[in-house]
Amino acid sequence: MDLERHAAEQGWDRPLGLYALVPTADLLKAEPALAGLLGIDSPVDPEELTPVEQEPLPDDVPLEDALGRILWPQDVAGCALVMERLVVKGSDETLAMGEDPVESGRETEEIRMVAGVLRDGSRHCAMRMRSHDSEAEVLNGADLVPALTSALALTLDLDEDGAAGGRTGNG
Repeated sequence: MDLERHAAEQGWDRPLGLYALVPTADLLKAEPALAGLLGIDSPVDPEELTPVEQEPLPDDVPLEDALGRILWPQDVAGCALVMERLVVKGSDETLAMGEDPVESGRETEEIRMVAGVLRDGSRHCAMRMRSHDSEAEVLNGADLVPALTSALALTLDLDEDGAAGGRTGNG
């Protein structure tokens, strides 16, 4: 939910954002100067995670393929993705990037999805509709965007059930 609030502060029409979720205590141990930048002046909860934004994913590669090429190191506790999409109202179908909703003849809704997955298999999503752009109307839950959380879980080498070792072969 913190990432969703951060994305909301950035406004709409933002590029996709990929984040490594790292234990804040480990991050501060490796980079003590970050404590001041993050406004941290006391010991942190060992369960607290900090999102670390990654380099942009390539524009010319489908999201599924780009995620399929990622395997996070073990010190990353989880990952999250923030993305905006046009969805066809009344369905779970998204329009292809660049597809004109007027030409498609279908009524659409612009949404921002935030999905996160941890190595323990836990997942959480948040969804904000542009037409209902207030924090009070953000939908959230574990299964809002199951295809996206499943794809993120594979980057952590988790299978569909959240168990380690989800990849087979050369990964």
